Amino acid sequence: MTKPLLLIDVDGPLNPYAAQRERRPEGYTTHRMRPSGWAETKPLRVWLNPGHGAELLALVWATTWKGEANEWIGPHLGLPELPFIDWPTMHGAAPHGTFWKTRYVLEYARGRPFAWVDDDITPHDHAYVERRHRTAALLLHVDPRLGLLRPDFDRLADWAAAL
Repeated sequence: MTKPLLLIDVDGPLNPYAAQRERRPEGYTTHRMRPSGWAETKPLRVWLNPGHGAELLALVWATTWKGEANEWIGPHLGLPELPFIDWPTMHGAAPHGTFWKTRYVLEYARGRPFAWVDDDITPHDHAYVERRHRTAALLLHVDPRLGLLRPDFDRLADWAAAL
């Protein structure tokens, strides 16, 4: 069997951006970043948990940060440079009520088993993937107020072990 892919979004799963501003989640550190897509005058506040890096060494960036996740996020998690999905189009309309990333995730996976972690996954995405992807797929929704939690890592590990 082909090794499964682990695809992950930054904002939500790794950066619990929706947490209350004054209540940074335990274990997270604050970083100020200005990726090229950030047009605001102030740098973006990003919370990252350095302990997540060791558990994410097999991942592919599936984020609007694209390759800049290697520059801005990876070093704070102790990650080497990783592949990323170079979205042909970001945002906008998507088929059958799915999240705009979903069709591109399937194109990137090209029939390989994959686990995808994002805060924008919906039941429409699950149905779309079930209809169009013939191998194993785990779509894991993460609460953007909490980010990745121990049970999320356990679920990913259990899924991969079951393959």
